[in-house]
Amino acid sequence: MFTSESLQQALHMFAFLAVELTLLFLLISYGVGVLQSYLPPKKIQQILGAKQGKGYFIAAALGAITPFCSCSTIPFLKGLLKARAGFGTMMVFLFASPLLNPIIIGLFVVTFGVKVALFYFAVAMGVSLLAGWLLERLGYEKYIRTEALEEQQAAGGCGCSCGPKVSRWKKIWDGTWKDFKQVLPYLLLGIAIGSMIYGFMPTDLVVKYAGENNPFAIPVASVIGIPLYIRAEAVIPLSAALAAKGMSLGAVMALIIGSAGASLTEVILLKSLFKTRLIVAFVTVILLMAVIAGYGYTWLF
Repeated sequence: MFTSESLQQALHMFAFLAVELTLLFLLISYGVGVLQSYLPPKKIQQILGAKQGKGYFIAAALGAITPFCSCSTIPFLKGLLKARAGFGTMMVFLFASPLLNPIIIGLFVVTFGVKVALFYFAVAMGVSLLAGWLLERLGYEKYIRTEALEEQQAAGGCGCSCGPKVSRWKKIWDGTWKDFKQVLPYLLLGIAIGSMIYGFMPTDLVVKYAGENNPFAIPVASVIGIPLYIRAEAVIPLSAALAAKGMSLGAVMALIIGSAGASLTEVILLKSLFKTRLIVAFVTVILLMAVIAGYGYTWLF
């Protein structure tokens, strides 16, 4: 229902996310640029090389300790692409980072208990590792956009200490700003759509289609979660409120994974890096992960 209060909520969310995600993108992109200027691409390849089995686990662990939401993972992913890190390990990081960040895990423990948090962690970690390995085996690397693999000349430099240091930082900033301008239209579009959904979709509507009486509540919750851009700090409390209103706990688990793992904003941002087939594969993995976790939770708890 269209009300002035709903419009105000949507506009407030748009302004808040636009500022927050812009700052996050610029900060993380610049940080990646600084890291690239000191860490040669070969070293990154050695650490996250897809042909090294341990690279998958390092990528998952890196995702688990970085407090990135689904959107702020993209700048880091761009850095890995330009450093020619292994495709499989990059995908593991892309799946794991927003789902296993310390904020979500901590809130899971506080809200649902240690056992549920461990179950969630195991499913998210396991599916991320398996999906990264499988996409690598299936040759999905060819669905990365060519321009996403181009070297970031402005940020890369020669890696030496010659010349004034100000020049190095200026070059890194130039590369960061160039990347930001490329993704800005996608970012604003995703934020606008997500904010409208946030402001105008009633909570009761979510419960109606993902409640305990709906045999398809878990897959429905998985799909509903994707367009609902929910911050890591809010996704668990919101899910607890939905559970109190009658949403099944398995559906709550699926909603959390869908919303935190593949927000609409992130999917739109990925269009600047991936071709459609790889984006479809990414969303499919998140949906399958959400469904597996939802039904698994229902059966085990």
